[in-house]
Amino acid sequence: MKRRRYRKKADQFVIAVQLDLATDGLRYRKWGGEQRAKRRDWLVDNAGDIYTVDRKVFAKTYKHLRPGLYLKTTPVWAEVAAAPGTVRTREGASRYRKGDYIVFDDRTGTDGYCMCALKFRAMYALAKQAAAVAGMKPPV
Repeated sequence: MKRRRYRKKADQFVIAVQLDLATDGLRYRKWGGEQRAKRRDWLVDNAGDIYTVDRKVFAKTYKHLRPGLYLKTTPVWAEVAAAPGTVRTREGASRYRKGDYIVFDDRTGTDGYCMCALKFRAMYALAKQAAAVAGMKPPV
């Protein structure tokens, strides 16, 4: 399947806190592999899915809504996986199954991650469709 451009739906905000602690980093297991976070990376709660995001990527891609709430505002490019595989991420590696979405924060296919199709469709819309509902506000 061809890679297409998507935007996060306006009601799909995350709760996040920066790991601004004196630490050598954080290691954890997720997505079928070991993940790593560095000092000043972000710990994100995305509707109960907890993970980390590189601090530079977070600053570039998320908009601060109010204390603790953020919305990913930059587009992503995604394609449906034709077969199982692994994608390298900034934090480690993630395994995907056939039918999952392989998602990239960059048009060229760098900075990738993956998610199941059901979750992807709940959070993202084709860029043109997302623009039509951009006026939605996150709940108070």
